[in-house]
Amino acid sequence: MFETVARGLAQSGCADGARIIVEKPFGRDLASAQSLDSTLHSFFPESAIWRIDHFLGKEPVQNLLYFRFANSFLEPIWNSNHIASIQITLAESFGVEGRGRFYEEVGAIRDVVQNHMLQILVLLAMDAPVGNDPETMRDEKVRLFKAIKALTPADVVRGQFRGYRNEEGVAPDSHVETFAAVRLHIETWRWAGVPFYIRAGKRLPVTDTEVRVELKRPPQTVFHDSTPGPSNYFRFGLSPDVFISAGAHVKTPGEEMVGEEVELISRRHPGDEMMPYERLLRDAIRGEAALFARHDSVEEAWRVVDPVLGTATPLVQYDPGTWGPPEADRLIADAGGWHNPE
Repeated sequence: MFETVARGLAQSGCADGARIIVEKPFGRDLASAQSLDSTLHSFFPESAIWRIDHFLGKEPVQNLLYFRFANSFLEPIWNSNHIASIQITLAESFGVEGRGRFYEEVGAIRDVVQNHMLQILVLLAMDAPVGNDPETMRDEKVRLFKAIKALTPADVVRGQFRGYRNEEGVAPDSHVETFAAVRLHIETWRWAGVPFYIRAGKRLPVTDTEVRVELKRPPQTVFHDSTPGPSNYFRFGLSPDVFISAGAHVKTPGEEMVGEEVELISRRHPGDEMMPYERLLRDAIRGEAALFARHDSVEEAWRVVDPVLGTATPLVQYDPGTWGPPEADRLIADAGGWHNPE
């Protein structure tokens, strides 16, 4: 369809001086993404191709970028010296909602991991751009994408909720995943040795999108609590609740030097801000490209997931209303386990 529409616009003269907006998915794998880019570039220059990922237009997702680079207190600790691991969870309590035929063509990795969740990871891990113009910002994102190691089967757990195969349009022997958990590594000086965990799934206990940045413990224990509790952390709620919080320890009242966990929360109640597609379509009309994916970042994202698409890894069943298959817990066991949104 993309080729037919682009060719028709070019032959009719409508492509002259125009911009074309392309909705995800941008291909099904690396090869098809490259083929799509080649096709579009035969009719439009890259500067006229606007690839929409509505996640990038969400206010709390943009706030990740702003919070990181507008606050000086984060930079000294935002590296492998102080961060132990980072988790990103996109949980949905609902199923495929009558879209079984569509979901059979994509699955969780193609549907949300390759695009939405890798885009969140990039905002969390990229270095500060040297300027605030759109191309400089996108250059820095691509640099980070190139540093992400391609996934291997050992880094991935795919699951399918029981009952999915009974959905209309779903094959009775379907091997499409409705849940995916992946472990990623970024080969840069800043992030060497820090695992990034991504988890997305349908028919989980809640609908919630959340980031948790787990900090390393102090190098030496000073107060000998019987239960020292978890390490410090930052938590970013992206949907439906929008908040930023920091987990800390404080002394409990009394004679003993023992502590308790507290969470310092900045919560925002959604107001009348623009919806993601409103913002992105407005930006496309104005020619503001910062929130749109460039062809090289799209291809790099496909490079990361390409080795584990399809049936490259086993598929395991999980019960609706749970947090996915137990194998996903073993994937993150060395980092202390998943922190489930509530």
